Order: sequence, then C-alpha cells, then structure tokens
Amino acid sequence: MGRVQLFEISLSHGRVVYSPGEPLAGTVRVRLGAPLPFRAIRVTCTGSCGVSNKANDTAWVVEEGYFNSSLSLADKGLLRPVPTAPHLPPVSAGSLPAGEHSFPFQFLLPATAPTSFEGPFGKIVHQVRAAIHTPRFSKDHKCSLVFYILSPLNLNSIPDIEQPNVASATKKFSYKLVKTGSVVLTASTDLRGYVVGQALQLHADIENQSGKDTSPVVASLLQKVSYKAKRWIHDVRTIAEVEGAGVKAWRRAQWHEQILVPALPQSALPGCSLIHIDYYLQVSLKAPEATVTLPVFIGNIAVNHAPLSPRPGLGLPPGAPPLVVPSAPPQEEAEAAAGSPHFLDPVFLSTKSHSQQQPLLATWSSVPGAPEPCPQDGSPASHPLRPPLCISTGATVPYFAEGSGEPVPTTSTLILPPEYSSWGYPYEAPPSYEQSCGGVDPSLTPES
Repeated sequence: MGRVQLFEISLSHGRVVYSPGEPLAGTVRVRLGAPLPFRAIRVTCTGSCGVSNKANDTAWVVEEGYFNSSLSLADKGLLRPVPTAPHLPPVSAGSLPAGEHSFPFQFLLPATAPTSFEGPFGKIVHQVRAAIHTPRFSKDHKCSLVFYILSPLNLNSIPDIEQPNVASATKKFSYKLVKTGSVVLTASTDLRGYVVGQALQLHADIENQSGKDTSPVVASLLQKVSYKAKRWIHDVRTIAEVEGAGVKAWRRAQWHEQILVPALPQSALPGCSLIHIDYYLQVSLKAPEATVTLPVFIGNIAVNHAPLSPRPGLGLPPGAPPLVVPSAPPQEEAEAAAGSPHFLDPVFLSTKSHSQQQPLLATWSSVPGAPEPCPQDGSPASHPLRPPLCISTGATVPYFAEGSGEPVPTTSTLILPPEYSSWGYPYEAPPSYEQSCGGVDPSLTPES
C-alpha cells in the first residue's frame, strides 16, 4: 500500500457550504505505513476565478484571485500533530512515525468572497489544499478539497424590485408594402425578482388586429452568463419554456401561466469582475416576429412586499400610474378591427406544452423564501449538511446536479434573443394581393 496510506482533508461537521466572513475549520489526516521524512506540512485556503476562450477548457486566459492564506502545521523545528492513537511513540522533528496523525486548522473567510460558480467557460472555485514537503529528490504528497461559498443576494436591496414588470411590442402584418393589420403583444410578471422555488406569474395580452392567425406564443426563462476573457463571451441557454396557443384573426386573447424557478445561481456575482449572470423572461411570436423581453432577478432572500397587479386593463392599486400600452394602430386598421363583432371579446389561451415536468414541479415550494429540502435516497440533498436544493440547472454550484435533463449550453456570441430554429411551426403563406386590398375578408372573420 505504500508508505503514505491516507492523506486527506475533512471539514468540521462535514460542511460543504459556507457564508463569507465565516470561520472554516477542519483537519488534515495522515496515515503512514512507515516513518516519513519531511521538511514541512502546510495547508492553504484559496479562492479564485478563471475564464477561458473555449468551452470546458481549464487553460485560463484570465484569472482573478480573492484570497490565499497558508498555515504551517509542522516543520523540522516545530511539529504539532495530534496523534489519534495515544500509544504511538514520540514524534521526532523532521520525521513522521508510522500510524495516524491529525493536524487541525482554521481559516477566516473574507467577507467579500464571491459565490461559487462553475460554467463552460469559467468557474469560481474555493478550496483547501494540503501538502507534505519531503526532503530533496523525494516526492511531495498533496491533496485538496473543494468547498462552496454562498453569498446571499437580498432582492429587497434592488430598487423597484416589487414593482410589476411590463413590456409591449407592436408588429405589423404586411405583404408587398400593403398593410394588412398589426399585432400588439404585451407581457408582464407580478414581480421583478424571485427566489428558487417561487412561482413566476406570467400574463400575456395579445391583440390580433389583422385578418391572419398568429403562431403559438412562447415564453422562455433565459439565463445569460457573460465571461470576460480576451473578449466577452455570452452563453445563453433556455432554462424553462412554456408554449401557448395562437390567436385567431381579429381576436384579443389573454394567456396566464407560471414558471417555477429551479435551482439557479443568483443574478450577478458580487465580488467577481470576470463572470456576470443575467436572467430574462422572453415572450415571443414567430408569425409575426414579435418579441418582448423582461429582465428578472434571481436571489436568495425573497421580496417582502406584496406584488402589484401587472395585468393591462385590470385593477391597479389606488394612486398607481396607468400601464403604458403601445400606440393605436393606423386608422384604417382600427376601423377594420372595430367592424369585427368578436374583436373586443377576449378569450383565454390554452397551454400546449411546458418544459417543466410535473414530478419536477412537485418538488418545489411555491411559498416565497428558502425552499424546502428534496430528500431522495442517494441524492446529495438527503444529507442534512448538504445544500437544501437537490436539483441544479445551468452548471451551477453549490447546488448538486441530478439526472441528465440539463440544458445544453450554446457557444455562440448571441446575446438575446436565441434562435428558435427547432420550432415545428412553419410560417403561414402571406395573403394574396386581392385579400390585402379588399379589406376584411368575411371568410376570415370568426363565426359567432
């Protein structure tokens, strides 16, 4: 088995997640089958960030250090092991006798240490390393242990975080410079920030002021991680996606859905200048091409204010300013829309598909705040000292990944929006010239 049979680091109480400013204590254990000459035994606690130009490449082109502290546990003139067996013979300076030895240590983590993170183009890593330095021409012995730092993001510290999140877009239908109508897409959420396990309430209002049906409406929760290498690299991925039905011609429809926020790293990464994280809720139509993007924040401490109503046309709190909606369509389009007896009758869209499966949804608590653990046999979350979240999305640490359903990262430099080239809903044929010039075709008007 060799002279060194065991050389490992263990942290007190088996902890793996720490907060900035906390003490980190542990023990270096050594088990020897024969006496081992040494020059020094040292333990080092480090925190750093590295970024690469290529995915899954550890040859960092840019690095950033946060802390680097070392302790000498033993050297030739000062040896301080704590034998685990009281019958072991006295330890002579410069040599460790056979048997087991424990070397306790403690570090104070800096209050500015950033949250741990790991992505395809870079990572923020915190670890403890130990080394037994042997005499010249002998092999040194090394070991390391990664731990995680979680610096909570209080959403209440973000200005206007409790306000409704609203955005609108107007897209015209046209064919050969002839206007056929327009579509007004308005999307809103109840808050601007959420915590893991909280339900993001989505409301969409679609006014189809044209004689053509729209494509299905799609809402996507997007994560954009920016890495500062020689150039900025933007990794955009879809975390969750829900699809609703399309809107018939000369109809107004409303769509209400929710997305449960899975285990994700927090927005931004305070203390790190090389990696930045943003989240967006994107609501889009493919035909016509209309998109609205709502920035959202993911944090650790929930918003402690009651959300305001973000729905256009619904009641707002007294004294609140009215929601801003797009300007009215051209006069001829408005007149055509007014001529339709069903345009002002709103309908509710049904949901066609949702990327969050029911077993996954059942594991999350819808109550804002810290989510409950998800104990499963064999899962990291079943250990009381592990992080309270059992599913990880988007290459995030300190949460632990389970299964193989993680999103696939993109390597393109596209920021927003991502391409939906995999959609199975082709564009509809444009209207004929006679249909465009003839106003509203009675055959296109929905029956009562």
